Amino acid sequence: MSHPRPSVLYVTDLTYPAKGRRYCDEDIHLSARLREDFTVALCHPLDAAALMDGFDVTVVRNSGPVLHYQEAYDAFRVQALDRGTLVFNPLTGRGDMAGKQYLLDLSAAGYPVIPTIDRPEDLDRLPAAAEYVVKPKLGADSIGMEFVTPERLPELAFDGALVQPRIRFRYEVSFYFVGRTFQYALYAPRPEERWVLERYVPSAEDLEFAQSFVEWNSLDHGIQRVDACRTPEGELLLVELEDLNPYLSLDLVDPATRTAFLADVTASVRSLLG
Repeated sequence: MSHPRPSVLYVTDLTYPAKGRRYCDEDIHLSARLREDFTVALCHPLDAAALMDGFDVTVVRNSGPVLHYQEAYDAFRVQALDRGTLVFNPLTGRGDMAGKQYLLDLSAAGYPVIPTIDRPEDLDRLPAAAEYVVKPKLGADSIGMEFVTPERLPELAFDGALVQPRIRFRYEVSFYFVGRTFQYALYAPRPEERWVLERYVPSAEDLEFAQSFVEWNSLDHGIQRVDACRTPEGELLLVELEDLNPYLSLDLVDPATRTAFLADVTASVRSLLG
Protein backbone atom coordinates (compact mmCIF):
# COMPACT_ATOMS: atom_id res chain seq x y z
CA MET A 1 0.00 0.00 0.00
CA SER A 2 1.43 3.35 -1.02
CA HIS A 3 1.53 6.23 1.42
CA PRO A 4 0.80 9.85 0.48
CA ARG A 5 3.83 12.06 0.13
CA PRO A 6 4.41 14.73 2.79
CA SER A 7 2.90 18.09 1.83
CA VAL A 8 4.62 21.47 1.77
CA LEU A 9 3.00 24.90 1.86
CA TYR A 10 5.56 27.09 0.10
CA VAL A 11 5.19 30.75 1.13
CA THR A 12 6.41 33.30 -1.40
CA ASP A 13 5.49 36.62 -2.95
CA LEU A 14 6.19 36.02 -6.62
CA THR A 15 5.35 39.63 -7.48
CA TYR A 16 7.61 41.38 -4.96
CA PRO A 17 9.78 43.89 -6.90
CA ALA A 18 13.15 43.15 -5.29
CA LYS A 19 15.88 45.46 -6.52
CA GLY A 20 18.48 43.53 -8.48
CA ARG A 21 16.86 40.15 -7.72
CA ARG A 22 14.14 37.99 -9.26
CA TYR A 23 12.31 36.36 -6.38
CA CYS A 24 9.86 34.63 -8.71
CA ASP A 25 12.49 32.76 -10.74
CA GLU A 26 14.31 31.49 -7.66
CA ASP A 27 11.14 30.24 -5.99
CA ILE A 28 9.79 28.61 -9.13
CA HIS A 29 12.97 26.52 -9.41
CA LEU A 30 13.31 25.77 -5.69
CA SER A 31 9.67 24.75 -5.31
CA ALA A 32 10.00 22.56 -8.42
CA ARG A 33 12.88 20.69 -6.77
CA LEU A 34 10.85 20.19 -3.60
CA ARG A 35 7.99 18.86 -5.70
CA GLU A 36 10.18 15.88 -6.62
CA ASP A 37 9.90 14.71 -3.00
CA PHE A 38 6.79 16.44 -1.63
CA THR A 39 3.34 17.56 -2.65
CA VAL A 40 3.80 21.33 -2.94
CA ALA A 41 1.43 24.29 -3.05
CA LEU A 42 2.52 27.93 -3.30
CA CYS A 43 0.77 30.72 -1.43
CA HIS A 44 1.18 34.41 -0.68
CA PRO A 45 2.39 35.27 2.86
CA LEU A 46 -0.97 36.88 3.64
CA ASP A 47 -2.64 33.49 3.14
CA ALA A 48 -0.15 31.35 5.10
CA ALA A 49 -1.89 31.37 8.48
CA ALA A 50 -5.22 30.34 6.97
CA LEU A 51 -3.73 27.48 4.92
CA MET A 52 -0.86 26.03 6.97
CA ASP A 53 -2.96 23.57 9.01
CA GLY A 54 -3.62 21.59 5.84
CA PHE A 55 0.08 20.85 5.24
CA ASP A 56 2.81 18.86 6.95
CA VAL A 57 5.35 21.69 6.86
CA THR A 58 5.32 25.38 5.91
CA VAL A 59 8.38 26.59 4.01
CA VAL A 60 8.88 30.37 4.14
CA ARG A 61 11.03 31.58 1.28
CA ASN A 62 11.14 34.82 -0.73
CA SER A 63 8.15 36.36 0.97
CA GLY A 64 9.48 39.94 1.02
CA PRO A 65 10.12 42.19 4.04
CA VAL A 66 7.51 41.43 6.70
CA LEU A 67 7.26 45.17 7.41
CA HIS A 68 4.85 45.28 4.48
CA TYR A 69 2.47 42.89 6.27
CA GLN A 70 3.67 42.99 9.88
CA GLU A 71 0.30 42.35 11.51
CA ALA A 72 -0.36 39.29 9.34
CA TYR A 73 3.15 37.95 9.92
CA ASP A 74 2.85 38.39 13.69
CA ALA A 75 -0.44 36.49 13.62
CA PHE A 76 1.17 33.74 11.54
CA ARG A 77 4.00 33.38 14.08
CA VAL A 78 1.65 33.25 17.05
CA GLN A 79 -0.61 30.67 15.43
CA ALA A 80 2.28 28.52 14.21
CA LEU A 81 3.95 28.48 17.63
CA ASP A 82 0.67 27.81 19.46
CA ARG A 83 -0.23 24.92 17.16
CA GLY A 84 3.24 23.41 16.93
CA THR A 85 3.29 23.94 13.17
CA LEU A 86 6.50 22.81 11.49
CA VAL A 87 8.00 25.88 9.83
CA PHE A 88 11.14 26.00 7.68
CA ASN A 89 13.05 28.01 8.80
CA PRO A 90 12.00 27.16 12.38
CA LEU A 91 10.70 30.23 14.20
CA THR A 92 13.41 30.03 16.87
CA GLY A 93 16.03 31.93 14.87
CA ARG A 94 17.95 34.63 16.72
CA GLY A 95 19.00 36.59 13.63
CA ASP A 96 16.90 38.91 11.45
CA MET A 97 13.88 36.72 12.15
CA ALA A 98 13.77 38.33 15.60
CA GLY A 99 14.78 41.86 14.51
CA LYS A 100 18.26 43.34 14.75
CA GLN A 101 18.79 42.94 18.48
CA TYR A 102 21.36 40.29 17.60
CA LEU A 103 23.75 43.00 16.41
CA LEU A 104 23.78 44.42 19.92
CA ASP A 105 24.03 40.99 21.55
CA LEU A 106 26.86 39.81 19.31
CA SER A 107 28.73 43.09 19.64
CA ALA A 108 28.47 42.90 23.45
CA ALA A 109 29.71 39.29 23.34
CA GLY A 110 32.85 40.29 21.44
CA TYR A 111 31.96 38.94 18.00
CA PRO A 112 33.38 40.76 14.94
CA VAL A 113 30.35 42.95 14.27
CA ILE A 114 30.08 46.55 13.11
CA PRO A 115 29.86 48.56 16.39
CA THR A 116 26.16 48.98 17.20
CA ILE A 117 24.26 50.92 19.85
CA ASP A 118 20.60 51.64 20.60
CA ARG A 119 20.81 54.15 23.48
CA PRO A 120 21.99 57.77 23.55
CA GLU A 121 24.12 57.08 26.63
CA ASP A 122 26.22 54.69 24.55
CA LEU A 123 27.23 57.21 21.89
CA ASP A 124 30.77 57.28 23.26
CA ARG A 125 31.11 53.60 22.30
CA LEU A 126 30.91 54.42 18.61
CA PRO A 127 34.19 55.04 16.76
CA ALA A 128 34.68 58.34 14.98
CA ALA A 129 33.25 58.33 11.45
CA ALA A 130 32.33 60.79 8.73
CA GLU A 131 28.77 59.41 8.71
CA TYR A 132 26.62 57.12 10.77
CA VAL A 133 23.85 54.73 9.75
CA VAL A 134 20.50 54.82 11.55
CA LYS A 135 18.31 51.79 10.90
CA PRO A 136 15.12 50.47 12.54
CA LYS A 137 15.50 47.31 14.64
CA LEU A 138 12.68 45.76 12.65
CA GLY A 139 13.97 47.03 9.31
CA ALA A 140 14.77 45.03 6.18
CA ASP A 141 15.89 45.69 2.62
CA SER A 142 17.24 49.13 3.67
CA ILE A 143 13.70 50.28 4.52
CA GLY A 144 13.81 53.25 6.93
CA MET A 145 17.60 53.50 6.86
CA GLU A 146 19.23 56.94 6.82
CA PHE A 147 22.71 58.42 7.05
CA VAL A 148 23.52 61.21 9.51
CA THR A 149 26.56 63.34 10.26
CA PRO A 150 28.27 63.27 13.68
CA GLU A 151 26.65 66.61 14.58
CA ARG A 152 23.20 65.04 14.36
CA LEU A 153 23.88 62.10 16.67
CA PRO A 154 22.87 63.93 19.89
CA GLU A 155 19.52 64.82 18.28
CA LEU A 156 18.50 61.23 17.56
CA ALA A 157 15.44 59.90 19.36
CA PHE A 158 16.67 56.27 19.37
CA ASP A 159 13.04 55.15 19.17
CA GLY A 160 13.43 51.51 18.10
CA ALA A 161 16.51 52.36 16.07
CA LEU A 162 20.12 51.20 15.90
CA VAL A 163 23.12 53.39 15.13
CA GLN A 164 26.36 52.22 13.52
CA PRO A 165 29.33 53.97 11.94
CA ARG A 166 29.16 53.94 8.15
CA ILE A 167 31.93 51.50 7.31
CA ARG A 168 34.07 52.04 4.24
CA PHE A 169 34.68 48.56 2.91
CA ARG A 170 36.40 46.86 0.00
CA TYR A 171 33.51 44.52 -0.75
CA GLU A 172 30.57 42.65 0.73
CA VAL A 173 30.50 38.87 0.87
CA SER A 174 27.69 36.43 1.68
CA PHE A 175 28.06 32.89 3.02
CA TYR A 176 25.13 30.51 2.47
CA PHE A 177 24.29 27.62 4.81
CA VAL A 178 21.73 24.84 5.04
CA GLY A 179 21.35 24.01 8.70
CA ARG A 180 24.89 24.54 9.98
CA THR A 181 26.59 23.28 6.83
CA PHE A 182 28.34 25.74 4.52
CA GLN A 183 27.22 25.58 0.88
CA TYR A 184 28.79 28.41 -1.15
CA ALA A 185 29.82 32.07 -1.00
CA LEU A 186 29.24 35.04 -3.31
CA TYR A 187 30.60 38.57 -3.17
CA ALA A 188 29.94 42.00 -4.61
CA PRO A 189 33.36 43.26 -5.77
CA ARG A 190 31.93 46.76 -6.39
CA PRO A 191 30.36 48.23 -3.21
CA GLU A 192 27.96 50.37 -5.21
CA GLU A 193 26.46 47.28 -6.88
CA ARG A 194 25.25 45.13 -3.98
CA TRP A 195 23.47 42.49 -6.08
CA VAL A 196 26.02 42.15 -8.89
CA LEU A 197 27.60 39.08 -7.36
CA GLU A 198 30.42 36.75 -8.29
CA ARG A 199 31.62 33.43 -6.92
CA TYR A 200 33.83 33.79 -3.85
CA VAL A 201 36.30 31.18 -2.65
CA PRO A 202 36.53 31.62 1.14
CA SER A 203 39.67 31.02 3.13
CA ALA A 204 39.69 28.84 6.24
CA GLU A 205 39.57 32.03 8.32
CA ASP A 206 36.57 33.29 6.33
CA LEU A 207 34.68 30.06 6.96
CA GLU A 208 35.53 30.13 10.65
CA PHE A 209 34.15 33.68 10.79
CA ALA A 210 30.86 32.74 9.09
CA GLN A 211 30.48 29.46 10.94
CA SER A 212 30.74 31.19 14.31
CA PHE A 213 27.51 33.12 13.65
CA VAL A 214 25.66 30.04 12.41
CA GLU A 215 26.67 28.15 15.54
CA TRP A 216 25.55 31.08 17.69
CA ASN A 217 22.17 31.06 15.98
CA SER A 218 21.75 27.32 16.69
CA LEU A 219 19.29 26.54 13.88
CA ASP A 220 19.68 22.88 12.91
CA HIS A 221 17.23 23.19 10.00
CA GLY A 222 16.65 25.92 7.47
CA ILE A 223 18.64 28.30 5.29
CA GLN A 224 20.89 31.05 6.61
CA ARG A 225 22.93 33.76 4.92
CA VAL A 226 25.79 35.46 6.73
CA ASP A 227 26.51 38.87 5.19
CA ALA A 228 29.83 40.54 5.94
CA CYS A 229 32.01 43.38 4.73
CA ARG A 230 35.77 43.39 4.22
CA THR A 231 37.35 46.50 5.72
CA PRO A 232 40.32 48.26 4.08
CA GLU A 233 42.48 46.64 6.79
CA GLY A 234 41.31 43.18 5.71
CA GLU A 235 39.00 42.38 8.63
CA LEU A 236 35.60 40.79 8.10
CA LEU A 237 32.71 42.34 10.05
CA LEU A 238 29.17 41.00 10.24
CA VAL A 239 26.59 43.12 8.45
CA GLU A 240 23.55 40.85 8.71
CA LEU A 241 22.56 37.39 9.90
CA GLU A 242 19.60 36.59 7.65
CA ASP A 243 17.59 33.61 8.88
CA LEU A 244 14.03 34.51 7.89
CA ASN A 245 13.85 34.45 4.09
CA PRO A 246 17.32 35.07 2.64
CA TYR A 247 17.56 35.45 -1.12
CA LEU A 248 19.97 32.83 -2.41
CA SER A 249 21.16 34.09 -5.83
CA LEU A 250 20.99 30.50 -7.08
CA ASP A 251 21.13 31.68 -10.69
CA LEU A 252 24.73 32.81 -10.10
CA VAL A 253 26.23 29.53 -8.91
CA ASP A 254 27.41 26.68 -11.10
CA PRO A 255 24.98 23.81 -11.84
CA ALA A 256 26.76 21.30 -9.60
CA THR A 257 26.67 23.67 -6.60
CA ARG A 258 23.03 24.53 -7.25
CA THR A 259 22.04 20.86 -7.53
CA ALA A 260 23.85 19.99 -4.28
CA PHE A 261 22.29 22.96 -2.49
CA LEU A 262 18.76 22.08 -3.60
CA ALA A 263 19.29 18.46 -2.54
CA ASP A 264 20.46 19.59 0.91
CA VAL A 265 17.47 21.92 1.31
CA THR A 266 15.14 19.06 0.37
CA ALA A 267 16.87 16.77 2.88
CA SER A 268 16.67 19.45 5.57
CA VAL A 269 12.92 19.86 5.05
CA ARG A 270 12.48 16.08 5.23
CA SER A 271 14.53 15.82 8.41
CA LEU A 272 12.40 18.53 10.00
CA LEU A 273 9.44 16.21 9.47
CA GLY A 274 11.28 13.53 11.43
